[in-house]
Amino acid sequence: MSQHAQPQIDGKLKGKLIAVCTIGAVGGFLFGYDTSVINGAVTAIASPDSGFALSSTMSGFSVSSALLGCVFGAWFAGVIADRMGRIRVLELAAVLFVAASLVTGLTTDFTMFIIFRIVGGLGVGFTSAIGPAYISEISPAARRGFFTSFQQMAIALGIIASLVVNDIYVAISGGAEMPMWMGLDAWRWMLVTTALPGVIMFFLCFALPETPRYLVMKGDVGKARDILVDVIGDPDADSTIEKIRRSFHSDENERKVSFKELRGKTFGLKGVVWISIIFVLLAQANGQNIIMLYDSSLWNMLGFSEQASLTIAVVRATLAAVATVVGMVLIDRVGRRNLMKYGTLLMTVFLGITAIGFGQGQLNADGTLSLSITWTWISIICTYAFFLVCCATTNVAVWVIISEIFPNRIRAKGEAVATAANWMFNFLITTIYPPMRDGIGLGWTYGFYTLMALLGFFFVIRFLPETNGVELEDMKAELK
Repeated sequence: MSQHAQPQIDGKLKGKLIAVCTIGAVGGFLFGYDTSVINGAVTAIASPDSGFALSSTMSGFSVSSALLGCVFGAWFAGVIADRMGRIRVLELAAVLFVAASLVTGLTTDFTMFIIFRIVGGLGVGFTSAIGPAYISEISPAARRGFFTSFQQMAIALGIIASLVVNDIYVAISGGAEMPMWMGLDAWRWMLVTTALPGVIMFFLCFALPETPRYLVMKGDVGKARDILVDVIGDPDADSTIEKIRRSFHSDENERKVSFKELRGKTFGLKGVVWISIIFVLLAQANGQNIIMLYDSSLWNMLGFSEQASLTIAVVRATLAAVATVVGMVLIDRVGRRNLMKYGTLLMTVFLGITAIGFGQGQLNADGTLSLSITWTWISIICTYAFFLVCCATTNVAVWVIISEIFPNRIRAKGEAVATAANWMFNFLITTIYPPMRDGIGLGWTYGFYTLMALLGFFFVIRFLPETNGVELEDMKAELK
C-alpha cells in the first residue's frame, strides 16, 4: 500500500483546519443532544398524568422512533450530498432539528409526537453520515482519525449539554412531570430547548468550505485547489486533484455512481459493504445506547431518586467526554484495529460482570429491582466501565472507519448504507430493551449484550482491515 508523505502543516493552517473540522462536527453536537435529551423525559412521556399514558413497549417506541428517521436520513444522505454538497445537507439537518424540537415539545397528540421524532431522526441521520464524511474528506491522511473523531467528541459534548439542561430543569421544577415556565411541563422544555443549538448549527454551516473531493467531482477544480492549499496545506495540490479525479473516473467504469455499484460476489454485495454492516451491527448490539437513553430509568429501578439518577447521568456523560479524548489521541497512534480489538475484549469482561450482578436481583411489583448494596455498586461501576471503554474505542472508531473504509467512487453511497444499518440496528436494540428487561430480566438482557461484545472481538481480529494512514484515494487497493 503506497502512502503519501504527509506535509508539515504550519501553525496558521493547522489552526484553520482545526476550526473547519470543529464547525463541521457541530452536527455531532446536535446529534448527541437530540438523541440523549429524551433520557430525562422517558418516564414523564409515558406517564398518564403529564404524558401519553404509554405501555412499556410504546414507551420504548417513543424513544426509538427517532432512530427510524436516522435510518432514512443516513440512507439518503449520500445521494443528497452528491447532488447538493456536504454543507447543504448539514444545513438541512439543522432545519429538521429545529422543527422537530418545537413540535415534539409542544404537541399533545402522540401521533404528531412520533412523526416529528422521526423528522428529528432524519436530521440525526444526515449529520451522522455526512459529518464524519465531510471531516475525513478535508483532513490529511496522517491525522484523519484524530480530526474525524471530532464528531464523536461533539456527540459527547452534546450529550453532556442535554443532561445538564435536563438536570437543571428537574431541579427548578421538582420533576420532569412538573410544570415549569409558561405552564409547560419540564420534559417539554427539555425537548423545546433543542431548537437553540439547531439554529446555531444552521448559521455556522455558512462558514464551512466544501470538500475538495466533492468540488472535483463537480468539476470545480479551481476552488478545490484553493481549499487544498489554504485549509489543508497540501504542497502539491495539482497532484492530489489529479489523483482524486482518477479515483472517481476509473478505467473499469465511467457510469454515474448508484447504489448498484455496491453489488458484489459476496451474498450480492461487495465484501467491504458487508464488513461495514456487520461492524456497525456488533457495535450497536452490545447495548451501548441503552446506557445513553435509559440509564436514568435504570437507576430509578435500583432505588435512586429522579434527581440522583439525572446527576449520575451527567457524571457519566462528562467521563465519557474524557474517554473520547483518550480515543482521539490513540486512534492514529495504535491504529483502528488495535483500538477495537482491546476495546471489545474489555467491554466483554465488564458486561459479563454486569450481567452477573443484575442477575442477582429480584424484580418487585412496583418495577424496582431488589439488589444488595454490594452488587448494586459492582453493577453500576462495571456498567459505566463498559460504557467508558466503548466511548474510548468503538464510539470513536466506528465513525472514522465507515467514513474512510470505502473507495472514493462509492464512498458516499457505501457510507450511507453503513450508517443506515447502524441506525436500524440501534432502533432494534433500543426498541426491544424495555420488553427484554421486563420479560427475561436485566441479568439475561446484559448477558445477551456480553455475547454480542464477544462476537465483536472475534470479528475485529478476523475481518476488519486497517485503514490507519491510508490515503482515501488509495483505499481501493487495500479492500479488493
